[in-house]
Amino acid sequence: MEVLHLGVAIALILATILYLKLNPALSLVIGSLYLGLAMQLGLPETVTAIGAGFGNIMAAIGLPIGFGVIIGQLMSDSRAAHKIAHTLVAAAPKGAGLYVLGLTGFLLSIPVFFDVTFVILIPLGVALAQTLGKPLPYAVGALVIGAATSHTIVPPTPNPLAAASILGFDIGLMTFAGLSVGLVTALVVMKLYFTLLDMGLWHPAKDQLVGAAAPGTGAAEGPSERISLTLALLPIALPILLILSGTVYDYCQQIGVLAGDELPPLIAFVSDRIVALLLGALAAYAMASREMDRDQRDASATHGLQTAGMVLLVTGAGGSFGKVIQDTQIGTLLVEGLFHDSQSPLGMVLLTYALAAVFRIAQGSGTVAGITAMTIMAGAASTGVVDPLWIALAALSGGISIGHVNDSGFWITTQLAGFSVRGGFKTYTLGELLVSLVILALTVLGATFWP
Repeated sequence: MEVLHLGVAIALILATILYLKLNPALSLVIGSLYLGLAMQLGLPETVTAIGAGFGNIMAAIGLPIGFGVIIGQLMSDSRAAHKIAHTLVAAAPKGAGLYVLGLTGFLLSIPVFFDVTFVILIPLGVALAQTLGKPLPYAVGALVIGAATSHTIVPPTPNPLAAASILGFDIGLMTFAGLSVGLVTALVVMKLYFTLLDMGLWHPAKDQLVGAAAPGTGAAEGPSERISLTLALLPIALPILLILSGTVYDYCQQIGVLAGDELPPLIAFVSDRIVALLLGALAAYAMASREMDRDQRDASATHGLQTAGMVLLVTGAGGSFGKVIQDTQIGTLLVEGLFHDSQSPLGMVLLTYALAAVFRIAQGSGTVAGITAMTIMAGAASTGVVDPLWIALAALSGGISIGHVNDSGFWITTQLAGFSVRGGFKTYTLGELLVSLVILALTVLGATFWP
């Protein structure tokens, strides 16, 4: 009955999103209410759990997400992101141009949302494809693969940032794993995708819109002339290095390279996600001052936080759902019922991926998909059968699995590139699916050999 009630709650969340067109945050709270009442948690206790779950997740990641969004918005509005993109693509060897374009998308999507990254880079992608004599889907696919990969698994984007809090492990480990797994994934998937295009995947007559305006030829903004490449990279690099400093220092203590068994207060302070991203946001303000006055920077940060508001609400509502699952012990019962005898890390990883993929395919939001899968499987992370990192990567990879017509990123890609819906499936959908499967494969390997 516990699993049945969980299934009904999930179905209720999906139905209210898909058919009643409610905001996912409202749907998650409705599902939480149903689950708490159906499991006889009690009326006041259910509401208390919903509030506590929202508060807990916001206490952990609310400020870091806000600071991360400010960094991305200031980088975009000051044209520092354009500076990075133009400089890296211009410096790329001819044979590696498409890979550098994809890796530039990977870098920019660490602080900047996918949609903004794609808008910034599509003019460069068009120009590069023309220079290399390659059809446009080569450049568009590289952009989708690079930007979607880092946006999915590298903090401070919301889902990987929330993963460490929901599943209870070090944010520095998530950052290191996201960067390393993400870079490998992006390079492998770009090679696979280019090979498919070489084999004749693309058919211009069917996959591109006839008479569409030339993509990427609008009023594209040029790079900032007052911001150097080093200064433009600072708001990205600084918080990442600070967060990783705590993880590296702790590891050095464990292997005996450094004395002690606790982080020094200064290292613990600067490596905290709130402090690291606050310093990154201050660096972004300082960098943007080269191109923007005080009022412009304030307006930019305010606009970014308006965009972040809905992300925070959905993420917090996911925390509410997770708290109800925790208080009713459904997650623990589900894991014990399925894996008590087998103790299978592989089974837990695949179940997590499947849950996230169902949500992704059904309602389109990778944020909702990943958060929901992680909250359901948080009980698996506490069993010790599999490291929480692998649960996180499985949920995140499932959350990017199949993006299609119910995903805003799908339409941004197709419209800006001048592709048909069929062309969107062959670039955006296929690119993200390959990313999802490669991350899953690496996760399965990790869970098998280092559970």
